[in-house]
Amino acid sequence: MSKSVFFLKKIKKFNKEIFVDGDKSLSIRWALLASLAIGKSRAYNLLKSEDVLSTLKSLKKLGVKIRFTKKFHEIYGNGLDGYKFKENLIIDAGNSGTLGRLIPALLVQSPKKIKLIGDKSLSKRDFSRVIDPLTKFGVTFYPKNKKTLPLIIKGTNFIRPIKYFEDKGSAQCKSSVMLAALSSPGKTHIKAKKSRDHTEIFFKNLNIPIKVIKTRKYDYITVTGRKQFKALNYNIPSDISSSSFFIVLTLLTKNSSLKIKNVNVNPSRTGIISILNKMGAKIILKNRKKYKGELVADIFVKSAKHLKAINCPVKYNTKAIDEFLIIFLAAAKSKGVSYFKNLQELNQKESKRLDWGSKILNMIGIKTKLTSGSIKIYGQPNLELKKNYKIKNYLKDHRIMAMCTIAALTLGGKWKIDDADSINTSFPSFLKIIKKIGGKIYK
Repeated sequence: MSKSVFFLKKIKKFNKEIFVDGDKSLSIRWALLASLAIGKSRAYNLLKSEDVLSTLKSLKKLGVKIRFTKKFHEIYGNGLDGYKFKENLIIDAGNSGTLGRLIPALLVQSPKKIKLIGDKSLSKRDFSRVIDPLTKFGVTFYPKNKKTLPLIIKGTNFIRPIKYFEDKGSAQCKSSVMLAALSSPGKTHIKAKKSRDHTEIFFKNLNIPIKVIKTRKYDYITVTGRKQFKALNYNIPSDISSSSFFIVLTLLTKNSSLKIKNVNVNPSRTGIISILNKMGAKIILKNRKKYKGELVADIFVKSAKHLKAINCPVKYNTKAIDEFLIIFLAAAKSKGVSYFKNLQELNQKESKRLDWGSKILNMIGIKTKLTSGSIKIYGQPNLELKKNYKIKNYLKDHRIMAMCTIAALTLGGKWKIDDADSINTSFPSFLKIIKKIGGKIYK
């Protein structure tokens, strides 16, 4: 039986400095690319979440040697053709959409059948978005026409480069095609709606032949395949998605301030900072520096006396796609009606986050208007909660668990959150940091 946590008191004012866990997107991408490189790659501050551990377990099943120490992780890569495994291998992606959608791209040349499975949440998510382009490379998926896990994957000896239009703004889909292109002779051409560019940056660091032309709406990416690359050592910065919960916790707690150190503030990830600052927050980035192509900085935030509603520009959607739940909570405490649109992609996440966000706000007395892909939130700046609240049956979505924790600590009321261990998917030290800042957790 998974554990529940209880929050019975609001957090008191604080002035703290924290580190959050390593960036999940970078941790998974580093591990996958290190497994394809030639030589020994080493990572410091690798996120030790369930998603990343599922990635490492999957790579071990593919015959990749991995070494752990208290200070670092090492992966011994044997090149693009270096995987060794038996027929009918089963790979369990757990809850990780990133792993589930990227690892098939590493298997495009495998003549052996591999079964890909996931947990209840991942098994409900749409895999057609990677099945379709990988099929064009020559991969076969069984059962035919099935779009959800479990799936059986069979690669090809006759892989071919493709032309692909990624129109959803999904970094996972784009990255899947880029990784498959590594094994394909010739040039793969991708026209991609704007999304996170971590994979492109990794390719450049690894000297993989890649060309990127950026326009206002789309990136045009060309990857030349069948080029071996050497190992990469990496010191992974902290995750802005994990940091976002503490940013909003600080904004909504009177007379408080927080410094979050060494955070990945890649411009394709900082939508939450832009959105909250437009709502009246004063979030400042200091000590900016470039690290292997990624922008890293310390984040400074103080409590906000007044937040105002926002008609959120859609240009921020892909830059804040994992942070909208906690942004919705900030909107609930803002003056006026906030409007967020074109967020259909939220319902393709671990749970239907757009629907769940509306449901949770309604539960705490916030009026919302939910339409296809859009939500209006009628803010209440003086919102104070007195009742009992129970969060359950939310498909163990780690971001829902964290959003509700911040709501409990800033709005009051007595909360019981079931499946609290769901946070281990992305942020295993979340509750530990909550305690460090002064939050009271009851079990």
